Amino acid sequence: MNAIIHNKDWAALEQMYSWVADMRHVPQHKRHHAEGDVAVHTQMVLRELEKLEAYKELPEDEKEIIWTAALLHDVEKRSTSINEGDGVISSNGHARKGEYTARTILYKDIPVPFTTREQIVSLVRFHGLPLWFMEKGDPQKKVLEVALRCNTKHLRILAEADARGRICSDTGGLLEALEWFELFCKEQDCWGKPKEFATPNARYHYFHTEGGYVDYIPFDNFKCEVTLLSGLPGMGKDYYINSLKTDNPVISLDAIRRKYKIAPTDKAGNGRVIQEAKEQARVYLRKGQDFIWNATNITSLMRSQLIDLFVSYGAKVKIAYVEKPYHLWRSQNMNREYALPENVLDKMLYKLEIPQLIEAHEVVYINGEKR
Repeated sequence: MNAIIHNKDWAALEQMYSWVADMRHVPQHKRHHAEGDVAVHTQMVLRELEKLEAYKELPEDEKEIIWTAALLHDVEKRSTSINEGDGVISSNGHARKGEYTARTILYKDIPVPFTTREQIVSLVRFHGLPLWFMEKGDPQKKVLEVALRCNTKHLRILAEADARGRICSDTGGLLEALEWFELFCKEQDCWGKPKEFATPNARYHYFHTEGGYVDYIPFDNFKCEVTLLSGLPGMGKDYYINSLKTDNPVISLDAIRRKYKIAPTDKAGNGRVIQEAKEQARVYLRKGQDFIWNATNITSLMRSQLIDLFVSYGAKVKIAYVEKPYHLWRSQNMNREYALPENVLDKMLYKLEIPQLIEAHEVVYINGEKR
């Protein structure tokens, strides 16, 4: 893999990217970051990263992934930092918001392959987890979830660079937490790899059952299969459905909107659209009929509400996520009969949450890869 960012000189990065320049003068909590602002901290993290033996031993493509994640890991402290007085700065939610920003940057501005992008984005999202994982309500489930998204060895390397690339009084405690994280991942059989579940249904059952046992294997007795489409408008979901060459019925929210002449921005009308679509789905589910649900479904909340319905009727659920390169996506949208304004697409892009393996029995990435 070629370099993601060729010129890694900090001054050049500030000139090239506004989100790097924005790191200057973003304050941090003095007790945890006595070194100064986010720009100072990020430069220290990058320097510490390149000193780590575990980082030096990696192949070049893996180094690129972690280096880029380190550059982006605190990108949204600029929008989440709040001065609470007496040197106390909070930046709650910066990793979650940073995930969306990193995805947009690496899709639109600095295009990288889908798999590489999502590795970087996931490292940004969970860069703090190795330091605080034991504070989670169910650390086992959280660590196994994250291991399905990114390499836990890479995550530990990034977290160590983050811990060393600052001036604080508890560096020793942070580094000790990383040792516990590595040990815990090895115990859970997800160190540098995802945990292997006996069946897709076993994986789904574990992540969707309160107090679920990780090695429990439920009996597969599905009554039908529902394919849930996911993807931004104009990505080619209809084309994908046509490529399946199946006679399975398709429930299309766009088709229902057009039937009643309801605009996508009409919230009350969309409620009617969704209710009619769900009623159609219930008819198929009761009959045990396979079908396709065709809508954008770009957030995990949208998808989970539908998947819960389908699973309650005994369906196996496959998510098919469709994505095209940015320039091709915009071109396809312009050529659509029902094209959306550019600013609307940009807003939707920033809200995009890529479907993850914990959400369904199967997840397929079109123009990406199958997991």
